[in-house]
Amino acid sequence: RRVHGEYSLNESWMSSFWKSFQAFPKVIGRRALFAGAVTLVSYHSFYLRASKGKTEESIDVDRALRGRFMSKKPNPDAYKNVTLLTGNANIPLAQEIAEYLDVPLGKINVGRFPDGEVNIQIIDNVRGKDVYVIQPTCPPVNDNLVELLLLVSTLRRASANKINVIVPYYGYSRQDRKTAPRVPIAAADVARLLETMGVDRVIAVDLHCGQIQGFFGPRVPVDNLEANLIGYQYILNQSKKLDMHNLTVISPDAGGVNRAKKFQELLRQNGFPDTGLAMIIKHREVASKVAGMHLVGQVKGSDIIIIDDMIDTAGTLCEAVNQLKKHGANRVFAFATHGLFNGPAIERINNSEIDKIIVTNSIPTRNQQEAESDKIVRLSCAPLIAECIRRIQENESISSPVSYTHLRAHETPEHLVCRLLLEKKK
Repeated sequence: RRVHGEYSLNESWMSSFWKSFQAFPKVIGRRALFAGAVTLVSYHSFYLRASKGKTEESIDVDRALRGRFMSKKPNPDAYKNVTLLTGNANIPLAQEIAEYLDVPLGKINVGRFPDGEVNIQIIDNVRGKDVYVIQPTCPPVNDNLVELLLLVSTLRRASANKINVIVPYYGYSRQDRKTAPRVPIAAADVARLLETMGVDRVIAVDLHCGQIQGFFGPRVPVDNLEANLIGYQYILNQSKKLDMHNLTVISPDAGGVNRAKKFQELLRQNGFPDTGLAMIIKHREVASKVAGMHLVGQVKGSDIIIIDDMIDTAGTLCEAVNQLKKHGANRVFAFATHGLFNGPAIERINNSEIDKIIVTNSIPTRNQQEAESDKIVRLSCAPLIAECIRRIQENESISSPVSYTHLRAHETPEHLVCRLLLEKKK
């Protein structure tokens, strides 16, 4: 029923199942329906878990990414020695990753003592295990960072074989250089702390600056996963519905031009050959206040996609939208990997002329105002991270998780496979 657009996310699964049951007898017979009941209920149970709290748009993207990233079945033998653990930073994301890999989350207690100190106890035996700790250092940054450090320390003292830290959002990443006298390079200090605790590998998603990988020594490899594919999948799914054409990718600052250029190339190679590229040069008075902006490039009559790594208070984003509209832009969309939405961010977004903001769930939804905003779409990065874990365990390269070379606009993964097989047969 969901395939034909009749399924409602607010409809109870029992009601949905009963209506389907009443409609099916003339087509396949009750006996055949009962024969497949166990499979149907099992699939529906997984679907409900996967789609809980998600919009229809995010579910469609999630399904497509699952088909792309997880197209190869995981080798069960590769996970016999794997344990997945998570702190309190983003439990829903950890649960999604565990469901994709079909590996249960390990049992762990992460709480607080009466004086506020972090209290950790790992219930499962981790001696000799390959452990993956899923813990973004998102707000409250210091609490989540201390949880992560103590988790790594506990695992090292418990004789874990390998400790792989998955940090979808790397806190303090914006303090990656000295911008004034007598200030710390906090991103390097966090790296030193993790290395001192004894991590064996760090997996991050869209680091603010690529050079953060160099803050770790050669003993600790760092994998910086790019979430561009997630944003691209959303554009691919929505382009026909929104009649998107004459696209231009915008970098909101000079430091993000490389990220925007990669997204432009992805669009150009896969159905949007005329996609343009422009950038905004901004001048800041202080860290969170922009004094002025200048557009470099042409945007008149174009549908705009702003590409950035994070949205904090949304001041820069909303000012960029105003500048683009003044220069004749048609519609404005934004894709940012990390949606922090601090301070007046949600109010600014709701009052701005932006059409949609797409972010990932590297940082969990933190307030009701964000959840109720119809301008914010939150997509899952769980398939990307789960595929990375699979490739590490099966000793495969993770430098090119998915190839989009043969993909056409509006084409699903199933259609792609069928078309390539037919072309090969011919």
